Amino acid sequence: MNNQEIESNKILKIFTTIDLSRNKFEGEIPKFIGNLNSLLLLNLSHNNLTGHIPVEMKSMSTLEALDLSFNQLTGKIPVELASLTFLAVLNLSHNHLVGPIPQSNQFNTFPNDSYFGNSELCGFPLSNECGKRKSASVPVSLVEQEGDEPSFLSEMNWQSVLMGYGCGLTFGFGIVYLIYRFERPRWFIDSVEM
Repeated sequence: MNNQEIESNKILKIFTTIDLSRNKFEGEIPKFIGNLNSLLLLNLSHNNLTGHIPVEMKSMSTLEALDLSFNQLTGKIPVELASLTFLAVLNLSHNHLVGPIPQSNQFNTFPNDSYFGNSELCGFPLSNECGKRKSASVPVSLVEQEGDEPSFLSEMNWQSVLMGYGCGLTFGFGIVYLIYRFERPRWFIDSVEM
């Protein structure tokens, strides 16, 4: 084995988190990604990745979080991904995936949101049963437009709530500080000294 191979093996074992989201990457997910078997988190969301989800990802046995959302991925979800027993977070939403969702202990725990925006996916936990065609189909462009809006709004809602809590706590602590600094309320001091 030469030094380059040794170095690349070290690199493959060093990384535990890779976040390459929002980089405008194009093309297929490389098959060698399965060699990153020390990864705990892989985020490739919000790119323009195409092709199938590589079956080789089954080798990423320590993976706890996988986000491939908002890409152009096609094909079925590889059944082999069901072997990722540590996988606690999965987001495959807003792609063009088709077919049944693999049934396993892990895949049965992921919410509907993990698959949202893939109109041709079917099976649990989705209400779209496999083998049954919808009687009235909604144009894909309308589904995508509706799908983007709730995601944006839900993202804005939790950020707004956090900002509100932060401002409220800061304001509240400031008022309490000013009251104790200048007023020293007797009722509180008496109750604390008891």
